[in-house]
Amino acid sequence: MASPPNEVKPKLSVEHIDALDKRQNGVHLDKFGAATELSPEEKSLVKKLDLRMMPILWFMYFMNFLDRNAIVNGKINKMHKDLHLVGTQYNTCVSIFFVGYLVGQVPSNMLLTRIKPSHYMAGWTMAWAIVSTLMVLVKDYHGLLACRLVLGITEAPFYPGALFMISSFYTRKETATRMSVFYTGNLLASSFSGLIAAGIFARLDGKHGLEGWRWLFLIQGVITVLVAGIAYFILPNAPLQTRWLTPDERQLAHDRIAQDTTQKKGKVDVWKGLRESALDYRTWVFALMQNLHLSANGFKNFLPTVVQTLGFNTTITLVLTCPPYLIAAFASVAVSWSSGRFNERTWHITLSKAVAIVGFVVGTATLSIGSRYFAMVLFVGATYGVNNIVLAWTAGVLGQTDEKKAVSLAIVNTLGNLSFVYTPYLWPDTDAPRFGKAMYASVGFSAGVVLCAWVMRLVLQRDNKKIRATDNEAINFYMY
Repeated sequence: MASPPNEVKPKLSVEHIDALDKRQNGVHLDKFGAATELSPEEKSLVKKLDLRMMPILWFMYFMNFLDRNAIVNGKINKMHKDLHLVGTQYNTCVSIFFVGYLVGQVPSNMLLTRIKPSHYMAGWTMAWAIVSTLMVLVKDYHGLLACRLVLGITEAPFYPGALFMISSFYTRKETATRMSVFYTGNLLASSFSGLIAAGIFARLDGKHGLEGWRWLFLIQGVITVLVAGIAYFILPNAPLQTRWLTPDERQLAHDRIAQDTTQKKGKVDVWKGLRESALDYRTWVFALMQNLHLSANGFKNFLPTVVQTLGFNTTITLVLTCPPYLIAAFASVAVSWSSGRFNERTWHITLSKAVAIVGFVVGTATLSIGSRYFAMVLFVGATYGVNNIVLAWTAGVLGQTDEKKAVSLAIVNTLGNLSFVYTPYLWPDTDAPRFGKAMYASVGFSAGVVLCAWVMRLVLQRDNKKIRATDNEAINFYMY
């Protein structure tokens, strides 16, 4: 097959070429060109990555979400009253975080392909930790608004950067599961943040003249400072530049991702990566899919408030926010593992969203305490696996170059998180206890995700036919 104009072929090692020869002979190859089993060397490498890279990324994300969502639990401790917030001012403070969060993601991931991730990611983690800690000093609405905006800017590099790092070390079959395990940092933070907050509020509220919510910001911020310091020494860089991999492991880490990428190209200028991503219409289909998915997830900033409408006291309310997220963590890993195991995306998204839709409908159709709590378990538990599948799918389809993949992940995540700018306004306190506007909107958003997934499936089936038609020796195809 002739190379497209201006395409830069990646430099392949001897081992890489041997592996490609074996794949062309039909050894250990599935219908998409992905390896069906790993060599002992690959298994050892993956285990090392799982034990070194994944835990620190997980802890960083756990603290990322605790710091970001301290405001949610702070409201239960009457933070909004202490700061004299009125009308939609609290909702605006929740929303403004995502303005800063959205602005920085694309340029940040462009830089990440040129700066050592261990330095870059740890540095930004330290920055948001300091901002979060300083929120203890906030006195009014304007101070909280400013801190939330800056917190969003400093947290912006982490999540898309972590996604790029994971996709740079793991194959398509492995990525969804690792992203899901990584995402449990979010889910377990959501699950246990209520319990952590309840303990701090019960023991420290009023101590040394500080309200419980101020102690929450202070304690979590200081812990994140420590995590950032550890991350500086543990995080990997690019596969060929990671100091705790042996030379052979570095080459293997690089080669196996190159083998696994459909229509792989060599390194390009970061601006070309941006241009290629922006001009690929599949980027925008994935972005719409993620936006609709996260629009349906608007409940995550209001779940304690929704649980509170069941009529229990503050402590029990915070405790009851825990089980739905615990179930979601297990379900997310299981669904993502299944998606990777069977190389399937569309049906996993469709069935997950169908369960979530049932939960949204039941949640607003009845005032029964038991039924409403069960509905919360359904729509929380069925939702989060979809996030990891969409992002892993994005990395697999738009990973022709590292620069394009980094930008594409940032664009998809940025436009997905745009939903958190407007969805807080779907949850006014006046809609309690049913929150019908938000629940039925989430039904529509979820249905839109399913439609986008099937459109992408048809697009990729067509793209695979084109690859086969132009190269009868092609061995690598897009997964759907």
